[in-house]
Amino acid sequence: MFSKKINFTNFKKKNKFENLRKIYKKINQTINEKSDPLFNSLTDKYKNSFKAEQVKKFKKYNFYNLIGMGGSSLGAKGIYSFLNHKIKKKFNFIDNLEINKIDIPKKSLNIIISKSGNTLETVANFNSLGNRIDSIFLTENKKSYLTKIANKLKSEIIEHNDFIGGRYSVLSETGMLPSLLMGLNIQKFKQLNNLIKKKNFVNNLVQNVGNILSFYKNNKSNSIILNYDEKSNDLFLWYQQLVAESLGKKSKGILPIISSMPRDNHSLMQLYLDGKRNNYFTFFLVDESSSNKINDKYLLNDFLFLKRKKSFNILKAQFQATQNIFKKRNIPFRSFIIKKRDETVLGELFVFFILETIMLGRALKVNPFDQPHVELIKTETLKILKSNSQK
Repeated sequence: MFSKKINFTNFKKKNKFENLRKIYKKINQTINEKSDPLFNSLTDKYKNSFKAEQVKKFKKYNFYNLIGMGGSSLGAKGIYSFLNHKIKKKFNFIDNLEINKIDIPKKSLNIIISKSGNTLETVANFNSLGNRIDSIFLTENKKSYLTKIANKLKSEIIEHNDFIGGRYSVLSETGMLPSLLMGLNIQKFKQLNNLIKKKNFVNNLVQNVGNILSFYKNNKSNSIILNYDEKSNDLFLWYQQLVAESLGKKSKGILPIISSMPRDNHSLMQLYLDGKRNNYFTFFLVDESSSNKINDKYLLNDFLFLKRKKSFNILKAQFQATQNIFKKRNIPFRSFIIKKRDETVLGELFVFFILETIMLGRALKVNPFDQPHVELIKTETLKILKSNSQK
């Protein structure tokens, strides 16, 4: 289905899902027409609004502060955590409202990302850092707070493609500019064209979406990710926004929940196994042969089965054991085993999850690209702040 670096086991149930094949056919037609910037950003034909030479001068820094909210930060953060072993630079992600003072090295670069250029938390966080640090701004080419402050500071402005929304922008400038500064090969992320040429990939994608829809119609609307790889937590925070914000409309939607394993065996597994059957699951494991080795010196007889074992051997045994129990209890799940951490693998995962989400949106008859009700909170917050400032 994917490259040889990913072992994927689909949900067990199989149907023809002819309606979904029609939906995929329309999406594929749009991809082939090369008329949609979102799909283009998933291919190596996409032209970033920046050139490598333009950002070359910013590679001299060893410390970067990426300031952004939601889709302006989550994709890049997922890349950084997943591929950290390949990255020599240090990135600090300021992606929540920072209440306390942040200790930042003077010789660092701010990367401020906001599509609108007026994101409240991003503006507040940037001003909390002060203007003493060099900055580049990634925002739409229009008058906004960030373009004004960038011009005042005489900082570099890189155009944010206004046709690609935050959660879908990971393989456009939003994710690729930070990735380039991380020293990664940004072309290797672009895997859409490679994947859609594989009949097995398309069949598995359609079956996967069809099964999720079947679960949803049977009141299984919680998508629980059993994540056995700590370095993938940020990847699934990106996935969480992608699914929740794209599909949560018109009293519909799927709730993605990230469960850290094996820790949650000791807190949530009882519910998963014997609680209300309103969940379906994703198992996710990265094959880490270089994990810590158990110290045999202090092993007593009762635990001699751990002799010469690594911590990953325990993790993988728990991964397999949990799947065995899920099968016996007829609990629906799919499974990813990642054989190697690199840009290609991450690009394949991004493409799969994006196509999955768009197809689900079309099937559920919701617009997967907007988030109209989020604006209600923004408007109300500004109303309160402006009202308080006048007192």
